[in-house]
Amino acid sequence: MLKAISNTSPLLYLYRIGAIHWLPELFNEVWIPEAVKNELLAGRSRGYDVPNPDEYPWLSVVDPKSMPSEWLALDLGVGEIAAMALALENPKRIVLLDDMLARRTAQVAGLQVWGTLKVLLEAKSHGLVDKIEPYITKLSESGMWVSAEVRQRILRLAGES
Repeated sequence: MLKAISNTSPLLYLYRIGAIHWLPELFNEVWIPEAVKNELLAGRSRGYDVPNPDEYPWLSVVDPKSMPSEWLALDLGVGEIAAMALALENPKRIVLLDDMLARRTAQVAGLQVWGTLKVLLEAKSHGLVDKIEPYITKLSESGMWVSAEVRQRILRLAGES
């Protein structure tokens, strides 16, 4: 079974659309760096509706041993950098990222990258859900920007267009 490392946004969006429970169905292990846990806990302390990582026993906090210094100059969050650094040290794991710059940086580094929309497609292909269209709508309502073109492409890939 697959193993993953997640940044903050996929956890946040999957939580907000009621689909965070798909992750342990799709992945044998899900790691998050301490920076991601801290981002989530900081959001909770400010009153935002974000998942509490301590409530998910299938989430393990694992930190990278080092951070590529060249990434520190990019406009990336500390959680994104830590998740990508951890993925560099564990290249067989899929790294879950939504931010376009983070995704491109990770892909250039040779990492296998999935975004939240790919998680939806995989959930459907694994029979966890019959239709992903309602979840894409919920993602948009939850603050994720999904262009009409990307929405149509994802629905086409899911066999729903």
